[in-house]
Amino acid sequence: MLKTKSLVSNAVIAALYIAISFVLEPLTFMSVQFRVPEMFNHLVIFSPRYFFGIVMGVFITNLFSPLGVYDLFFGVGHSIISLGLLILIRRAVKNVKTLLVINTMIFTVTMAIIAFELTLALELPFWATYLTTALGEFGVMAIGAPIMYALNKSINFNKMIEA
Repeated sequence: MLKTKSLVSNAVIAALYIAISFVLEPLTFMSVQFRVPEMFNHLVIFSPRYFFGIVMGVFITNLFSPLGVYDLFFGVGHSIISLGLLILIRRAVKNVKTLLVINTMIFTVTMAIIAFELTLALELPFWATYLTTALGEFGVMAIGAPIMYALNKSINFNKMIEA
């Protein structure tokens, strides 16, 4: 069971994910995605306990998606699969900078899930949609990596969520 500190930290991450998504809404949904709060996916590098806050943020944000149930299933599924892969890799790889690069690549490659969703829901061409969504995700994750690294130096994300 999540302890209070972990629960509060995850609630804050979920709330920030949702708020940033809606402030930047035109970039949040559809085929050209530049979902800025996706940089929070890097938090799992510092502690797997951030998994819950990120997934909850994605879930609640996607409740308001124009794609409805598609985005709930595929979007949340994409986050669960990608973060799950990172958690597994994190067991073997300990270098934070290496994990930031690996995580950026995981989320970029797995955007095929979102491209597939958009192909099903909107009949968009898969490869062109994969290109645009993967580039957007790569951009957010690549820009977010040094930001999260620097923030961790001063904030210590692991200490914020661990008891």
